[in-house]
Amino acid sequence: MWQQYLYEDPAGSLPYFVYTPENYQIGTAVPLIVLLHGCTQTAVDLAASTQMNSLADQHQFIVVYPQQLKANNSYICWNWYEPANQSRGSGEPAMIAGIVQTMKQNSTRWTIDEHRIYVAGISAGGAMSVILGATYPDIFAAIGVHSGLEYRAAIALKSVLKVSQRGGPDPVQQGLLAYNAMGDFARVVPTIVFQGVNDYIVNSVNGDQVIQQWIRTDALASNGTYDATFSSPSTATSGKVPGGRVYTVYTWNDGNGNEFQEYWKVNGLGHAWSGGSRGIAYSDPQGPDASLAMYTFFMNHPMRVDVVEKHYVSFWRRLRHKFSGVLEFSDNSPRP
Repeated sequence: MWQQYLYEDPAGSLPYFVYTPENYQIGTAVPLIVLLHGCTQTAVDLAASTQMNSLADQHQFIVVYPQQLKANNSYICWNWYEPANQSRGSGEPAMIAGIVQTMKQNSTRWTIDEHRIYVAGISAGGAMSVILGATYPDIFAAIGVHSGLEYRAAIALKSVLKVSQRGGPDPVQQGLLAYNAMGDFARVVPTIVFQGVNDYIVNSVNGDQVIQQWIRTDALASNGTYDATFSSPSTATSGKVPGGRVYTVYTWNDGNGNEFQEYWKVNGLGHAWSGGSRGIAYSDPQGPDASLAMYTFFMNHPMRVDVVEKHYVSFWRRLRHKFSGVLEFSDNSPRP
């Protein structure tokens, strides 16, 4: 059920671990969730903290855990702050997207529902999830960000500590940058965010900024059909875990009632996965269950079929344009 693989391409290599749920039958299309660990944390740590594998057994989906290498970062952080890792087709985002594509193509082991592929992460993994949502919106139907940062919150290592503690640039401007990064694949990307109010490593202002950035990005990608304001959420609901933490959940919907952003702010939560396993670093069992909340949000936000079809058409058009000076189609040749 738990297997290790190695992804390799010209940019380098990354190990990744795949959890296939009990009773899974090849040929049955199931969702795929990519989970990205934080700094000084491993894929195994994250799996134990989030208990996502148990959830996968209950609901029949596959989980993949890419693993950063110490050779790439001494603290095994994802290098989200490097410009080479903030655009499509290069660096770590391309490798993570490559892992997903490799799994989709390996039909002898898995059958992945291409309309239900998601990515979530904590801390540096949360920041990388934001980047993947902006650079590969044609792959990831929705994203989850736990204790993360907005798109391009930093573009150099020297700025990371400052933005983590004080917040990044204007999220409205970063929202435009994220939209531009989408390019021809621009679409509304639903986003769920978890943030601890008492997080002294990634200050809670960053959670606010992630939501603000994605409200702006999605508004631009919606062609005017989504017009939300951070200060005026569609709903705000408070709750309390029995014997645990108080939290508030905010949502932002479009005019048709479709929820695009969901924000869980958890009082007393530090830099830890909310609702995680007891006795594991970066894990807080007193918080609401982030794993279940993200899974539920994801399942409510599959990729629309027309979006997938549009991207296939766009791909073939770009391919044909690229080779238009090299290939000539006869009148009887099939055309993409």
